[in-house]
Amino acid sequence: MNLTQAFRAQADACAGLGSPFMGQLLTILAEHWPATGALATKMAGFDGDIGPAGHSLPLRIAGGLHALVLSGQSPELAALYPPHAASDSDLRDGVLAALHQHEAFMLDWTDSAPQTNEVRRSAALIAGAHVATTHFDLPIRLSELGASGGLNLMWDYFAVDAGGVRFGASDPALVLHPEWDGALPPETTPIIADRAGVDLNPLDPTTGDDLLRLSAYLWPDQPERLALTRAAASVANAPLTRGDAIDWLGPRLDDAPEGQLHLIQHTVAWQYFPKAAQDRGRALIEAAGAKATARRPLAWLSMESDGDTTGKIGAALVLRLWPGDLTLNLGRADFHGRWINWDYAG
Repeated sequence: MNLTQAFRAQADACAGLGSPFMGQLLTILAEHWPATGALATKMAGFDGDIGPAGHSLPLRIAGGLHALVLSGQSPELAALYPPHAASDSDLRDGVLAALHQHEAFMLDWTDSAPQTNEVRRSAALIAGAHVATTHFDLPIRLSELGASGGLNLMWDYFAVDAGGVRFGASDPALVLHPEWDGALPPETTPIIADRAGVDLNPLDPTTGDDLLRLSAYLWPDQPERLALTRAAASVANAPLTRGDAIDWLGPRLDDAPEGQLHLIQHTVAWQYFPKAAQDRGRALIEAAGAKATARRPLAWLSMESDGDTTGKIGAALVLRLWPGDLTLNLGRADFHGRWINWDYAG
């Protein structure tokens, strides 16, 4: 895949996820990407998969352009970004001018892979936690793999409105409104006693630079995502560790205390771990599960792609519980949390 093909593939993906502006922007970049200059040379030097499943160069570039808008560094470009509407020719001219004028910024920005912290995924996490606590009514020790900025570690501060029925926090920092299909999750009140996460490049959403990075990878014509991210950042306090997720998880499993349900969660993260890391992580979790007791139970809640393309494209929601090694297929969710098809009625 060359860069032109990567831009087009990402344009289609973004348009399919409800962002016509990103479809427009990335198509323009596919057709008019500059052939010369330091940024073009840098992008041409990447090896391997440069598309959405690899280095994700299109989103690095689009994120850098959005950061110029959000930070006020390019008011000329901001005048062409949502909520304004721009013709293809005007947007093309503005983007090419910004790439040239702010080349040093773009060179620095594109050093790092894209990072999002899609808060709307917390709707699925909240529902899954409700199921877990019907099996083990204990305070939760929460561990997130691939936590990014830790915003989804704060789901006990959020509420979900499912077709007019609300569950979750009674005085929420934000309310999520997924299109909900199916029964509602059990009426429980999960209590988090301890929370922590790990990421190869954790971000601190309470700092301006890191919040800008999280915000810039949200798509400019989806302002509700930006509002949710900022609301979640206002209550963020989860400790995050920089490192390998599986290396971090081992000691966390070992020192899980009695009297708490250890709930491991991850959303659209596990699928990007190398297979060797997945195998090692699965073995660690299953070994800890084999030693779990009713007073020291373990839950593994995942929202990950399973390759199913027979219906709506999305992620499988799966909950495994120990002792007993019970696997519950809870349903499916949109990768951005826009909809949840809930199958659990236990």
